[in-house]
Amino acid sequence: MGLKSVVIDAWSWLNYKPIYSDPSLGMPNRRAFSEAHASWVPAADERRLSAYKLLAAYDNNQAAELAEIRDGASARERREFGDPSMFIETLVSHVMGREQHITAPGAEQTDTADETEAAAADRVQELLREWADDELLPMRMLQCERKAVGLGDGVYLLYWDPDKQRPRLRTYDPGFYFPVLPEDGDGADFPERVHLAWELPEDPKRGLKARLRRITYEMDWIRPATASGVDQQGRAVRAPVTTEATPPTPVVGAGDQVDAQGGISRQYAWNDRPSYRTCYLTDATWELGDLKGAVDVDSLPMDRAVFASNGAGEVLDHLDLYIDFIPVIHTPNTVPPAEEHWGQSSLAKALQAFDELASTDTDSARASATTGLPMVGISGVTDGRQQYAVGPGAMFTLGENGKLTTVDTSPALRELREHGHDLADRAANVVRLPAVSLGTMDPSKVPSGYALQLSLGPLDSLIAGMRLARAHKDMLLLRFVQRLFIAGQHPDWAGVTPLPAKLVRGPYTPTDKAAILEQVTTAYQAKVISLETAIRMLAEAGWPIEDAEKEIEQIQARSFEQARLLADALGNPEEVAKFLGRQAPAEPVAPAVQLPAVPVNDQGNGPAQHGQRGSGGNK
Repeated sequence: MGLKSVVIDAWSWLNYKPIYSDPSLGMPNRRAFSEAHASWVPAADERRLSAYKLLAAYDNNQAAELAEIRDGASARERREFGDPSMFIETLVSHVMGREQHITAPGAEQTDTADETEAAAADRVQELLREWADDELLPMRMLQCERKAVGLGDGVYLLYWDPDKQRPRLRTYDPGFYFPVLPEDGDGADFPERVHLAWELPEDPKRGLKARLRRITYEMDWIRPATASGVDQQGRAVRAPVTTEATPPTPVVGAGDQVDAQGGISRQYAWNDRPSYRTCYLTDATWELGDLKGAVDVDSLPMDRAVFASNGAGEVLDHLDLYIDFIPVIHTPNTVPPAEEHWGQSSLAKALQAFDELASTDTDSARASATTGLPMVGISGVTDGRQQYAVGPGAMFTLGENGKLTTVDTSPALRELREHGHDLADRAANVVRLPAVSLGTMDPSKVPSGYALQLSLGPLDSLIAGMRLARAHKDMLLLRFVQRLFIAGQHPDWAGVTPLPAKLVRGPYTPTDKAAILEQVTTAYQAKVISLETAIRMLAEAGWPIEDAEKEIEQIQARSFEQARLLADALGNPEEVAKFLGRQAPAEPVAPAVQLPAVPVNDQGNGPAQHGQRGSGGNK
C-alpha cells in the first residue's frame, strides 16, 4: 500500500475538502472540475483552475451543488446565505476606496522654476483623467477587484482601438490566463509569453464544432516586415514582405534599422535607446477534435490553427504591435510569496469557518421548523384516533387521566443561533474584518473614537498589504496607457513624454474631516507642509476637491486680491507681508499706488498664475 503524499502549494489550504483533494488520487475530482482536466490545460494549472471554480461556487451560493457530485443528494440540503459574498463585497469596497484619482508627479507644483515641468505633468494628468472617464476606469477596476479578492487573481488587457482612438481596457477571468513562467527565474518576473485561452461550445445551428480559442502575446526579436496572405491550404496567414530584386530580400519595417550583425533594432518614442525586441499578437482557434497527443495551451499545432483578423483586415498571426511590452497585467490579491506568481483569495483561510457556518444554518433551519410547529403528544383520548390536526382553535377531548404534552425545541434553536454568531465572528477575525467594517456593530456601543480606531487596526494592516500588491500594477497600467496613446499617434499626445503617474485610492474608513482640517491648517500655518501637500491631504480625506492645481490657483488668486485691497486701505507693506505670510521688505516702499500692477487672467477674475497653459493645457 503506497503512502499518501502531502501537497503544499499556493492552493493547499483547500486540501481539507475531499472533492478538491481526492483521497485516491490526491487531485481535484474530475467530474466536479472537468474544465481543469481538459486535454489542453497544463498539469501545473489543474489545481489552480479547480480552486477558482470552487471559490466561485462559494461566492454564488453553489458550494452545496458542487459537493453533491461526490457526497450525493443530501449535500444539496445545506443552507447558504451569502456570507462569503458579503465578505468579498466588503473587502472590494475597502480596497477600492470611496474614490480614485490619477495624479502625475509635479502637476500640483506652482513654483516659477518648475513651470515647464509642472505644465508637462499637468498635461499628462489631464489626458489620463480624460481617458479614465471615457473608458469607465472605476467600473473596470471594480470588475477586476471582484475577481482578485474572491479568486486571488485579476487580469487586465489593454489594446489600441483605431476607431475610438484610445486604448481600451478589458478584464478577464484568471481562469483564462496562462502565463509561460520561467523555470529558473523569479515568479514575480513579467513573463515573456502570455496566453488567454478558453473553450467555445458547439453551435449546431451554425455548423460549428467545439473549439479552443487562444490569444497570445509574446516578446521576441524584431523580424522583417510581414503582410496578410494565404498559404497552400487556403488559410489566412502572414507572409514575409520581399523586394522584387533577384534574389528577393526581406524588407524591414518602417523606421527599423539593420546593424552590422544583421539584427533589427527600433527606436520607441518612450525609450532613450533602440530596442531589438517587440510584442507579437496571435489570435487563433482550434477544433478540439484536432488536439491529439501530448499538447497543451503552449504547444498547440499551428498547422491546424485558424487565424482571426482585426478590423483593418490584418491577419493576427504573429502581428507586430510595435510596442516593447506585453499589454496584459496580472493583479494578485496579496503579495505573492518568494518565487511565486499567484495571489491568494481573501476567503482562503476562513473557508472551513464558512463550511461550519453553513452547517449551523442548516441545523437552525431544521430546528426552527419544530419550534414554529411543535411536536405534541396526546394520551387518554376518548375517540381512539391516532392522528390529530394541531392548529389554532383545535379542541381535544381527553379522558380522566388524559394528558397533552409538547416538545419545546426553542432552547436548541437559541443555542444554534448563538453558535452561528460565534462562527461569523470567528470568520471575520480570520479574514481581519472587524465588526465595525461589516456594519454589524451597534455604534452606540463604541466607547470612544480612539477605541474605534484601535478596532480597525487589523483592517488597516490588511488593506495596506492588499494595496501594496496593487500599487505597482496600477502604475504599470497607466504607463502602458501612455505608451499606447503615443504608439497610436494620437494628436493630443504628440510630443508628450510619459510620466510615472499614480492611481490614488481614496480612504476606506470614515474620516473626521473637522479634525483633519484642523491638523492641516495648523501644519500649514507653522510652515511644516506646503500648500500643495495641504490640498492633497484634504482631498484624500474626502473634501470635494476635484483638481488640486485649480484649487491652489483659486486660493492664491483670492489671497493676492485681498492683499492688494489691504495695501490700498492701509498703505502699510508690513501688514501686507504679514497677510501673505512673507517677510516684510527690508527697505520701506512707497504707498499702495506704487505697488506693481496685479496681472489679470483672460476671465478677469484673478491674477494670472505661474504655469498658466495655452490651449494645450486646456486652461
